[in-house]
Amino acid sequence: MTFLVVTGTGTEIGKTVVTAAVAAACPDRGVAVLKPAQTGLAPGEPGDAAEVARLAGGHVTAVELARFPDPLAPATAARRAGLPPVRPYEIADAAQKLATEHDLVLIEGAGGLLVRFDDEGSTLADAARLLAAPVLVVTPAGLGTLNTTALTSEALRTRGLECLGVVVGSMPAEPDLAARCNLADLPVAAGAPLLGAVPAGAGALEPADFRARARSWLAAELGGNRPAD
Repeated sequence: MTFLVVTGTGTEIGKTVVTAAVAAACPDRGVAVLKPAQTGLAPGEPGDAAEVARLAGGHVTAVELARFPDPLAPATAARRAGLPPVRPYEIADAAQKLATEHDLVLIEGAGGLLVRFDDEGSTLADAARLLAAPVLVVTPAGLGTLNTTALTSEALRTRGLECLGVVVGSMPAEPDLAARCNLADLPVAAGAPLLGAVPAGAGALEPADFRARARSWLAAELGGNRPAD
């Protein structure tokens, strides 16, 4: 696997921390993380790609294609900033160039799978199709996650894309009944295996501790040693 697209069922659910965990679980491989569109940050502020590299280690190259200051969907943020949007072919071209010097290229989306990157309606799914890349779906732990996970997985299938699996982006230390049951039900909703559960607050760990623990959160398909569900 050279390319892996990381998407989510929504925003602020742990995509960046999951991306960092996957990168940290592959310390013997050259890894690049590509953030096509970073929104909601001013120039000079560290973005999601930089955070992945900070947590995962020096074997990770961080690349950001575009930055828009408003915390909005990429198409809307680009329009408001008067800047050109990021197109799927640009994402694919950048990923392919990174693949010439890296063993694994992680492409982290913004928000969910079908968030628009331009006014023509292009999405992260279009970039995944150009790369023939599998897609990892990051999802919340609690009530409501089964529906959004099923919708995301269905959108992948209708576009002929592979859902590699699902990772819970922020698993509570003391999960409630819904979160506990969802661990068993998410693979059914997704039609794909549960490949990990990253504990809540993992992004606040010291990087060395994060790297030491990352493999325990992820299944072997992602470089970890957690049994797949």
